[in-house]
Amino acid sequence: MLAWQMNELGDPWDKLTLAEIPAPRPGPGTVHIRVEATDVNFADILQCQGGYQVRLDPPFTPGMTAGGVVIAAGDGTDFKTGDRVVGHTLDVYGGYAQESILEAEFTYKVPEDVPLEAASGIHITHATSWFALYHRGRLQPGETLLVLAAAGGVGSSAVQMAKAHGCRVIAAAGGSEKTAFCRELGADEVIDYRDEDLYARVMDLTDGRGVDVVYDPVGGEYFDIARRLVAWEGRLLVVGFASGTIPSAPANHALVKNYDIVGVHMGGYRGRDNALLRTCYQDLHEQIASGKVTPIITEQAGLNELPQTLKKLANRETLGRLLFVPG
Repeated sequence: MLAWQMNELGDPWDKLTLAEIPAPRPGPGTVHIRVEATDVNFADILQCQGGYQVRLDPPFTPGMTAGGVVIAAGDGTDFKTGDRVVGHTLDVYGGYAQESILEAEFTYKVPEDVPLEAASGIHITHATSWFALYHRGRLQPGETLLVLAAAGGVGSSAVQMAKAHGCRVIAAAGGSEKTAFCRELGADEVIDYRDEDLYARVMDLTDGRGVDVVYDPVGGEYFDIARRLVAWEGRLLVVGFASGTIPSAPANHALVKNYDIVGVHMGGYRGRDNALLRTCYQDLHEQIASGKVTPIITEQAGLNELPQTLKKLANRETLGRLLFVPG
């Protein structure tokens, strides 16, 4: 089979090599799939560079998740040949390949009325927002949510899901193309923080109150602005650090304004609360089937296009969800 391989750590657009390698075989508790679609995530770039919390030693095939059709299932699993599934890949057998191995414990059957591309497209981003908004952030219908980097993968999912939840959404993004995309997602208000003062604009839109919840997957310079925009008894969701800079928050500010700073680590629930993960994916698949949520897949990279797609993602030149489709 063909698979993209990292033979040494570094930027994947420079170090990835497309190679013919032996097809993997499932062991106990694992599932062998023919890959139909793999969601392209920023975390995959970090893992290739050696900067992700789960470090892999080369050689390995990146791609932390994958969706496809079961070829064979190992002992101790509930899957059978032909099942449509999506799940977390096993160590070196990542999703950027024609075939992959999934951990059965963190693999989920995809209902027939849900396209595999959609199931793969939501598997990380929308699940992150499910935990951020519904579980950790306790977002309530009628509340106001500010989403930073709202045109990106997790940001766009947060816009969609909060709107479907009955909330007012203020989307912040950089540039005319990204702000137009946020409007298409259904955001109530859109701010271009390249040309507008984010703090002043949000305070104007909220009559000086601020927002109930901030969704921040960026960190960096906008974190300091975002925390000042949290309303009394609001929540600041720390989702990630796409800027590359991990910020700090003064504890006295949280005390005086009586707000919560809430960490969101969706992957941390694996092995800690598998039942909650199953609930998350069941709910998301139901939302897709009902049309309540539709992942906006803006690019499908074929087998030979993956490195440049990852580079565009790293340079923040992409919108919505990206998929690797080996064909």
